[in-house]
Amino acid sequence: MSLCTHACVLYTLVSCYYAAGGILRFASYYGDHMVLQRSPERAVLWGYGPDGAQVTISLSGPVTQKPPPVVVTKGIWRLTLGPVEAGGPYNVTAALEDTTVLFGDVWLCGGQSNMAFETSQIFNASEELVLAVKYPHVRIFMAALELSTTELTDLARVELPWSVPTARDLFHFSAVCWLYGRYMYDTLKYPVGLVESCWGGTPVEAWSSSRALHQCALLEAEDSPKRNDSVLWNAMVHPLLNMTLKGAIWYQGEDNTKYNQEKYSCSFPAMIDDWRKAFHEGSGGQTASDLPFGFVQLSTFEKGSTDEGFPNIRWHQTADYGFAPNPRMKKTFMAVAMDLPDETSPFGTIHPRDKQDVAYRLMLGARAVAYGEKDVAFQGPFPEQILAIEGEAYLNITFNQKISVTPSKDIFQICCSVARAPCGHLSVWLPAPIVHWYPTVVQVSTSMCQPVEYVAGLQYAWEDWPCDFKACPIYSDSGVLPAAPFRINRWPAAEESSGHGFY
Repeated sequence: MSLCTHACVLYTLVSCYYAAGGILRFASYYGDHMVLQRSPERAVLWGYGPDGAQVTISLSGPVTQKPPPVVVTKGIWRLTLGPVEAGGPYNVTAALEDTTVLFGDVWLCGGQSNMAFETSQIFNASEELVLAVKYPHVRIFMAALELSTTELTDLARVELPWSVPTARDLFHFSAVCWLYGRYMYDTLKYPVGLVESCWGGTPVEAWSSSRALHQCALLEAEDSPKRNDSVLWNAMVHPLLNMTLKGAIWYQGEDNTKYNQEKYSCSFPAMIDDWRKAFHEGSGGQTASDLPFGFVQLSTFEKGSTDEGFPNIRWHQTADYGFAPNPRMKKTFMAVAMDLPDETSPFGTIHPRDKQDVAYRLMLGARAVAYGEKDVAFQGPFPEQILAIEGEAYLNITFNQKISVTPSKDIFQICCSVARAPCGHLSVWLPAPIVHWYPTVVQVSTSMCQPVEYVAGLQYAWEDWPCDFKACPIYSDSGVLPAAPFRINRWPAAEESSGHGFY
């Protein structure tokens, strides 16, 4: 008698066939060449079989393991291996199946089109594709594009099974994901597994569970496109929850510049929190409850645009703090990308081809936040004090580190208010030229707003396209890391959570 039900058909007919036919197999995203999470975490294995059957797993390689058998329940078996140090290769055998794996760190790469942007499309793509064969221990896997209105147990389809990278396999693989993994391998010197699950033109709501959306009252929103809510979470994230991960990286937000923009400072952190909880529980506690999460702050789109969608989302990506990690978004790291525009990109200006710098900045953040390296600089300068000097016509902006400065007449802007009201998008913002600078201090002119006591707000790089390629005015002392954009009110509105201000 068939064990298939209508619900089973939703995720895969193959699963039903194997469960009914008495054959054991691994779930869709296990296979030759994959990377399993190294110790101290423990990798989770699971698959399909006939109810009541005992499944015996064996691990052979540099070390061996033969855990006690597990019983198939409701067509699924599941087992957590003991901790295994980085390295390999190992053979993992479940009944009739034999899979060759490595142990290392597994990273999930998610988001929309700039994460899906292919390695074959970047600057110097041919050179990068040739390099693939030099990184046999960086393994790649790609989930297929699928939607679902219910949470799936397994992936409906696999676009690219676990592979030892070749130019052919890497051609359509995520450039940010690959470059990040390659850079991490150069640092770690042990295997790295990369799982790509992303889809262009998608809002954060599609990648969020109903629990996360509820946290931000998005399920109750009148304009919520319910046919899109959670459909990618259901089909392309939920099936992966049994996997033990080291961390995740994310590049998304463009779609939310036009949809639920004002909610992004809630919806994005809520999605991160929910992914952490779900992966922690799904892996039986093996994926950390504070899973390290890196993200790319939006780059650029329309040069000369006065639309504030991009600067607003950049700010909301940090939960309105301007930097990461922060009190609302702990164990996160951010790659600033607004200084990497690509005016001649054949894929549209919204898709810059320089993904090398993006991935490198993410890698620095991961080394500091996920791996705890103490001496890795990964954040650009950010103001720690802004002083309006009475009787003077300038502001003193003190940054939290030494800076490299290029003069600019309009990258800094101020707004005036006699009534001590906070500034916003309807305010008149006036140029505040850089007049002097020192190792950690920039002075900007307030001659357009006098007396200086009337200066009510200061913003930096608050534009869609604030500067040319790697030519923003403020960088770290090394010139590598750009200052992130910010808008700081002297008299913050009651709802502003970051606590920024100046005196």
